Amino acid sequence: MTKRLPRLVLDTNVYISAFLFGGNADKCLDLAREGEINLIISSEILLELAEKLSGKFFWTEKDIVKVIRRIGDLATMVQPKQKLECALAGKADYLVTGDKKHLLVLKSFQGIKIINPAELLAISS
Repeated sequence: MTKRLPRLVLDTNVYISAFLFGGNADKCLDLAREGEINLIISSEILLELAEKLSGKFFWTEKDIVKVIRRIGDLATMVQPKQKLECALAGKADYLVTGDKKHLLVLKSFQGIKIINPAELLAISS
């Protein structure tokens, strides 16, 4: 019997941390690259990521497109726009975020655990 891989949504701040700083956020993406987890994403998350990378971090359009394509190769696209809706539609086990103010305080949402990157790495090891 094949083990069911955890399904999860990474919040925009996790992608930004991965691309700019590495660390635990990048290790979360490594889990997807290595086939240890199934990533779920929505167009809204990708749009928010593109806006933050260009506006706040001054990335070029070319670099943003490259990153979006890399994510697209790793993730399953779902229609709902907001992160919690995306997690529900994708039947996610986890929503991984660094947002302490709005999301981590919830701890879970309709059976979906809301955790930070370090917690995901602890679960996956």
